[in-house]
Amino acid sequence: MYHKSLQIYKTQSVETDMSVADPHRIIQMMMQGVLENLALTKGAMSRRDLEAKSTYISKAQSLITGLQNGLDLSQGEIAENLYALYDYMKERLWTASIKLDIDAVDEVVKLMVTIKSGWDQISETDKQQAYTKRSELGEPK
Repeated sequence: MYHKSLQIYKTQSVETDMSVADPHRIIQMMMQGVLENLALTKGAMSRRDLEAKSTYISKAQSLITGLQNGLDLSQGEIAENLYALYDYMKERLWTASIKLDIDAVDEVVKLMVTIKSGWDQISETDKQQAYTKRSELGEPK
C-alpha cells in the first residue's frame, strides 16, 4: 500500500512540475529521469530481476529518445554531435540489456552526468536570451 501511494505521489508531483516548467527545466527533468532509471536498472541487474531491468532500461532509452527528438539540428555541429552521442548511449543500453552489462550502464551514466552538468550550468541570463531569440523567430519557447 505504501509503495503504491508513494508512486502515485511521485507521478502527480512530476506531472505538476512539468505543467509549470520552462523548456530548460523539462530537459533537466528528463535527464534526471534517465539517471534515476539507470540506477534502478543497475539494481535490477544485480538482483537478476530481468523484468524490472527491461522496464527501467526501456524508460531510460525512451527519455534519451525524447532528448534526442528535442534537439534543433539546424543549430549545427553541437546539436548533431549530441544527437550522435544520444544514439551511442541508446546502443550501449541495448548491449547492457542483452548482456546484463553494468559497466555499459555506468558508461551511459557518466555520459549523461557530463551532459546534465553542462546543462545545469546554463545561466538564467543565457536562458532568457535563448527564449527571446526563439520568440523573435516565431518559435515556441
